[in-house]
Amino acid sequence: MAVVFEKTKALTDLKMHYCPGCAHGIVHRLLAECLEESGDVKDAIVAVPVGCAVFANKYFNFDGIQCAHGRAPATATGVKRVQKDKIVITYQGDGDLASIGTCEIVHAAARGEKITTIFINNGIYGMTGGQMAPTTLPGMKATTAKNGRDPAVNGFPLRVSEMLATLDGPAYIERVSVSTPAQVTQAKKAIQKALEIQKKGLGFTFIEVVSSCPTNWGMTPVKAMEFVREKMIPYYPLGVYKDITAEGGK
Repeated sequence: MAVVFEKTKALTDLKMHYCPGCAHGIVHRLLAECLEESGDVKDAIVAVPVGCAVFANKYFNFDGIQCAHGRAPATATGVKRVQKDKIVITYQGDGDLASIGTCEIVHAAARGEKITTIFINNGIYGMTGGQMAPTTLPGMKATTAKNGRDPAVNGFPLRVSEMLATLDGPAYIERVSVSTPAQVTQAKKAIQKALEIQKKGLGFTFIEVVSSCPTNWGMTPVKAMEFVREKMIPYYPLGVYKDITAEGGK
């Protein structure tokens, strides 16, 4: 019988620990597929954070390094500067990257470090129990915002892609999602492009994935995906925010 579909060899056979409806598994597969299809699996190194993706390097069938909370961009910077021929990726959530790691991601981007960051934005702290994150939407409830985020008290959510796009160092920034099959296809294209730009040594690349957290949102997986489309994406519009390879740049 002909094989029409099989698991990418860039992922291990371990069963993932993510909750039903969580997009981490989808994005893991997309990254793994991109590396396998480009022939770069053996040359890839992923820096993973503290948070739900803390065990990500157990699922990728290439080298990984565990980093202190928020410090993956700094770790990846050191790895890339020493191992210039490697494909170096940070894989981070919003509680990690946009909170304790804000300094690290801003300065790695400003320096134009030749690494790729995949940023999972689900608007909540997932692993630690659903606290409000820097990306929690106005009015969105969390364990530390029982009545919903109040911008007058808590400030407004960070739009990380827009913020980093103002810097000179990034070469490519795109915000994607994986709540529909078409979005999954576009997310893969964005990851592929980011990795290609890194290989060319053109600068820092950043892919933000607007994602879901059914468990901490208190929703079914289906309702969580609907929430992504109806609430998250309007606040975090999908699209390319910077691309120096495009005509005229952006």
